[in-house]
Amino acid sequence: TSTIRTVHLIDSLISLGIKIERIFAPEHGFRGDASDGESIKDHVDAATGIPIVSVYGVRRKPSIEDLSGLDVVIFDIQDVGTRFYTFISTMSYFVEGCAEAGVSFMVLDRPNPNGHFVDGPILKKSHTSFVGLHEIPVAHGMTVGEYASMVNGKGWLAGGIKCDLKIVSCLNYDHNTF
Repeated sequence: TSTIRTVHLIDSLISLGIKIERIFAPEHGFRGDASDGESIKDHVDAATGIPIVSVYGVRRKPSIEDLSGLDVVIFDIQDVGTRFYTFISTMSYFVEGCAEAGVSFMVLDRPNPNGHFVDGPILKKSHTSFVGLHEIPVAHGMTVGEYASMVNGKGWLAGGIKCDLKIVSCLNYDHNTF
C-alpha cells in the first residue's frame, strides 16, 4: 500500500537518491501481489534488485541480524483500523525489533478509514495471537502512527524497552475525516 499516487514508495525514494539496504515484506508481499495468508519467502525485488526479507513466513518479527547496519526502518502501510488485520501486528513486532537492535523506526502515518469510531469487544489476553496481539477493541479507531505510539508508550514491548519512534503525521487529517 506504500504508494505516492501510482508510484511505489521505494521507487520514489530511489528516484530521490535514497539508498535502500533491504525491504521487509509483510502479508501480501512487498508489492501486494500475494494472496491472503500466503507465506512470503525471502527474495530479491525484480524491479530494483534490492533484497527482500520476509516477515510473513518463517518469522514475523525482524531479527537483530535483519536490522543490522540500518539507520532507520520506514513503515508506510495503510491499515483499516481493526485488530485482526496483520499489518498492525507486523508493525508492533518492528517497533520491538528496532528497540532491541537500536534502530530508529519511522511511521509514515496514513488516515484510518474507520478512525471515526471505536467498537467491539476488547481482546482478552488469553486469546492473544498474530491477528490479535494487544488488548484493544475490534475497531480501535487509531491511525498506524497512533497505534505505534501506544505500543511503544504503554510498555507493551518485551521487557518494557522503548523504541526510538518517529511519526510523520498526515496533514489535514483528524478522526472526523472519512
